[in-house]
Amino acid sequence: MILDLHSHSVASDDGRAKVENYCQWIQRKKLPLDGFVLTEHRQFDEANDYRALEDRFGLLILKASEVETEYGHVLVFGVNDDLRVAFDFAKIDNPLATVLAEAKRAGAIAIPCHPGRPKVGMCAHWETRGPVEGIQTIETLNGGSREGENEEAQAYADKYGWNSIGGSDAHIVSHIGRCATRFEDEIRDISGLVEALSEGRFEATLPESGR
Repeated sequence: MILDLHSHSVASDDGRAKVENYCQWIQRKKLPLDGFVLTEHRQFDEANDYRALEDRFGLLILKASEVETEYGHVLVFGVNDDLRVAFDFAKIDNPLATVLAEAKRAGAIAIPCHPGRPKVGMCAHWETRGPVEGIQTIETLNGGSREGENEEAQAYADKYGWNSIGGSDAHIVSHIGRCATRFEDEIRDISGLVEALSEGRFEATLPESGR
């Protein structure tokens, strides 16, 4: 099963894509995606329900968050009420250690995204601030990365033995599915996604290339 784990809709402040348009694009272009996860910036989108679109297009549409820490941006899967009171999703300088630990405590999982990107990626801060305990997985394939950024992320994953996910980081319709994650299991809901991510049953992939 292939899921794009990193995308943004108009619910994000810089998103320019409606969720229905993502679905239409996937269908029109026959992208090898079984679904995608909406990781809206500095929030968890409770308001929108995409079950009708799931049924209409035969896609799994899940919701997560992209939060900001002093080490860069982090995707949080499995957001629940317990986690939402543990730290302020709207802040831009949450402690990475807190986000990692609280996510684990609440039955969620936190994954640093585009870590090779300057300022908003983890790698540069890792060198200046030092290591942080609790990282299990990072995003090594990001569809919005510039030359060398994904390679740096992969080098860190190799060095520290971290697992790798992929996501398009789409903000516009045509970017969905540029990078994704291939799972060994069928994912039916966010709980299944968190379980698979926690147990390492996946790999980062480039869907259109077949890799």
